[in-house]
Amino acid sequence: MKNSLSADIYLRFLQLAESIRGLPALPLLDPLEERLLEQIANAGTRQQRLCVRDLMAQREMGSPATIHSRLKSMRQKGWILLADTEDARRKQIELSPDAHKHFEKLSQCIVEAAAER
Repeated sequence: MKNSLSADIYLRFLQLAESIRGLPALPLLDPLEERLLEQIANAGTRQQRLCVRDLMAQREMGSPATIHSRLKSMRQKGWILLADTEDARRKQIELSPDAHKHFEKLSQCIVEAAAER
């Protein structure tokens, strides 16, 4: 059975995306960290402020302690930055410049996969 054109593009994208995962830019993330990164990136795209407390309130992601430890790990790995807000007790989460570069590489993979149809 032959894949549809859109399935072929998506599968090619997955292959290309996997090839950039091995590049030495940033350490790998575990699955929960990847989900958190996606939420952080989506909030940034929507121009929404996302604070540590906001993520810790999302029970489907795990306990507050689990989320906090993953955010700490992501920060140490260089994926995210914590910025001050008007309330010193709240920290806003932002993608690091290296994380922005990673998403740029992924978008290039999408463009390349679509061009190779």
